[in-house]
Amino acid sequence: MIRNLSIETLAFGGSGVGRLDGKVIFVPFTAPGDVVDCRIVRERKRYAEGELVQVGTPSPGRRTPPCPVFGECGGCQWQHLSYEAQSAWKSRIFGDILQRQCRLPAERLKSLVPAPREWGCRSRVQFKCRQTANGFVMGYYRRGSHFVVDVSHCPIAHPRLNEVLTYLRRHLPMGPFPERIPQVDLAVGDDGRVRAEVHWAGEGAETLTPVLDRLAMDGGFSCFLQTGRKETLRRVHGEQDLLLEVDHPPLQLAYGPGGFAQVNLEQNKALVSEVVRETQLSGRERVLDLFCGMGNFSLPLARRAAEVVGVEDYAPSIEKARHNARVNGVGNARFFARPAQGAAAEMGKAAAFDLVLLDPPRTGAYQVAKELVATAPRRILYVSCDPPTLARDLMPLLHGGYSVVWSRPFDLFPQTHHIESLTLLTRAG
Repeated sequence: MIRNLSIETLAFGGSGVGRLDGKVIFVPFTAPGDVVDCRIVRERKRYAEGELVQVGTPSPGRRTPPCPVFGECGGCQWQHLSYEAQSAWKSRIFGDILQRQCRLPAERLKSLVPAPREWGCRSRVQFKCRQTANGFVMGYYRRGSHFVVDVSHCPIAHPRLNEVLTYLRRHLPMGPFPERIPQVDLAVGDDGRVRAEVHWAGEGAETLTPVLDRLAMDGGFSCFLQTGRKETLRRVHGEQDLLLEVDHPPLQLAYGPGGFAQVNLEQNKALVSEVVRETQLSGRERVLDLFCGMGNFSLPLARRAAEVVGVEDYAPSIEKARHNARVNGVGNARFFARPAQGAAAEMGKAAAFDLVLLDPPRTGAYQVAKELVATAPRRILYVSCDPPTLARDLMPLLHGGYSVVWSRPFDLFPQTHHIESLTLLTRAG
């Protein structure tokens, strides 16, 4: 049954929200101010989910998406909104989550830091691959499925990544067993160099190695082959590391295949600058960086602190953090390959930490947050990529004697609903 619906607001997750007969209806790819026809596809007790049939009256904030597969590809949710509208709604949604779940006063919410560029800004992408009856396809999963939508050009990806995408789309099907390639990860550094990590499922990976070697050499990128978990990554061609720059004067940070770096290099610089500026270190502090990766925050902070201890459970990233400290002449940073859980208590035995920074994955760090209440660092700086898990993790801290000084959203993911943020907490007394 098709229903007429006025869209009133946007929800976290990207869907537009309207009401029918007192029930909340979520409809993807709509905008506040739209009047749409939608089809109800899923009923729940308190809400329903709909799919857009057509836009009757468009919102003033609506625009024509530039990507031909927008709405089919699951990568973006908001290309139909102007970037000004996207930024305003991200700021509002982020604030609503923290105010509702954590009772954070509005005056402690700082303004969103928008992306300098809304297109061509993503420095890491994962392209899914399938060999189909109609040929080799390379793109993203369709929303809510494992069907691969073929993508010839991704407007949010860095231009160099699109160059390599075009090249691989043409040449990978000519190699042996293209049906055994489920995914290709592409990443670019600040210097424009590209690294490809080609995933292989099943036996016979050795047959692909010489093909990839030739392709990478001719295409001008480095290449690695992964045949299982990240531990199986091995070099096929080119340099292992990509380089990114942070801080002033610049630190050059290398990160290897399988390692983590933020997906927006320009906004990563803004994040690091904000961390450095707002922590206001005097040179006497002891700092703990949990989920430290290759030292993205650790090394800029070490320049301004007495000591920084970095913790990360992916050992190759710790090796890279130690390497980055050496080549940048940072001698007061120590790095340990171990889980974040339990690190604050164990490594705080000799001397207390004045500041703990944590940058966990999207699942958050609830147990770590509970531990920090017991170890009681003076300040905590939480870097989050998921507002709901951030709000969840803040609760034990707020109940344990901490208060939020400020929280600020950053847009690292234009055209999507995702929101990065920094939140600074201090302990009472």
